[in-house]
Amino acid sequence: MKNKVILVSSDQLGTGDKELGESVLETFFTLLKQREDLPAAIFCMNRGVFTLTDHSFVSVHLKELEDKGVEVLACKTCVDYYKVEENLVAGKISGMPSFIDLASKYEVLTIS
Repeated sequence: MKNKVILVSSDQLGTGDKELGESVLETFFTLLKQREDLPAAIFCMNRGVFTLTDHSFVSVHLKELEDKGVEVLACKTCVDYYKVEENLVAGKISGMPSFIDLASKYEVLTIS
């Protein structure tokens, strides 16, 4: 995983039932944070920025990953669009140029 960037473009994993998707996404990050080989970065865009807020159980796991040295970033355009800046509990606000730089260096694993 250390050679990967995880792109989180949704607040749930997969399509279908919202509660199931949120639960599966939380499980993904619960298991990910237990690995020794962590990703280089996690970039959240579109509805993925909600995973960084106090309204998402996923934010706890993303904060722990951040504390372990994983760069966790939130798309500024998306944060502004959804008006969630005051609710962010993990990650830092960044822009598309940062994601493009990361994508040019690492393989991108998309969570949608």
